[in-house]
Amino acid sequence: MGIALQSTSARSIAYPAYAPALAPDLTSHSNADADALFSLEQLEVSFEESTGTLWSFMRPLGRPSYNPSLLQDFHAWQRGIRAMFAEHPNDLNYLVLGSRVPRVFNLGGDLDLFVEKIHQRDRKGLVDYSNSCVRILHRNMNLGLPCITIGLAQGDALGGGFESLLSFNVIVAERGAKFGFPENIFGLFPGMGAYSLVSRRLGAAKAEQMILSGKIFTAEEMHEMGLVHILAEPGQGIAEVCNYIERNHRRKNGARAVYQAGQAVNPLSLKELEDIVEIWADACLALGERDVKAMQRLVAAQNRLRQPKLRAVS
Repeated sequence: MGIALQSTSARSIAYPAYAPALAPDLTSHSNADADALFSLEQLEVSFEESTGTLWSFMRPLGRPSYNPSLLQDFHAWQRGIRAMFAEHPNDLNYLVLGSRVPRVFNLGGDLDLFVEKIHQRDRKGLVDYSNSCVRILHRNMNLGLPCITIGLAQGDALGGGFESLLSFNVIVAERGAKFGFPENIFGLFPGMGAYSLVSRRLGAAKAEQMILSGKIFTAEEMHEMGLVHILAEPGQGIAEVCNYIERNHRRKNGARAVYQAGQAVNPLSLKELEDIVEIWADACLALGERDVKAMQRLVAAQNRLRQPKLRAVS
């Protein structure tokens, strides 16, 4: 079952500075049925049959955040994975998610959407967006397939980007990548899994400290805390994932069992995540205009920072 799947988009995005970090060349593998399962606009997906690895990379249009269309791609991605391996679940050994955006894994929630919904006093819109996020996160932890999930951070993972990364069994991060929850800058908190995930790994006190401080941590600091499992040199993230898969080949059954045991010891229910979303939505609507303007300034700063590195081509 060899497959090479590419995103289908109205326009392509060139990342010339990122060319050395491309995934393994899997173009010799093809499968029309699988291609139909992964008709995605902002996700690039390919299957490496020799190792049983499904490689996936985000290619967001515009600011590298979880825009609603990217969320829909993730829902389709998860449905496709379940459908593709339903009859042969043991064919999938590893599920890898990274990003094609130079030096960015993901910058988090769609702040432009948050501002719009706050100004409209649209609580339902905020809840619907956030529930979509936490359902993807929860499903990532409960795919029902005997695979090891690997989050690959070759760049910054902030806010919701960091939350989503924490839902993977193994996190590989390149030195120089930054992690943290900056929501406190504009009077919010990360409401899509941060408290639940960090507290289960480091304890409630440490989770609150990280969230309330708004501090940005390096990959090296995250590794010392135990939230990042494997450090890679800049530009070597994919190679390090390949090394892990090769080293882990004979032990993958035991490793999968350990991660399953961890979920049994510290289960995370979808209801817990959705209950926190309700708290987060109320906090959004309690923000003052000064906080909302701070949110807009952060978006503008991120857009300026990334604009030179993203260019559309026909």
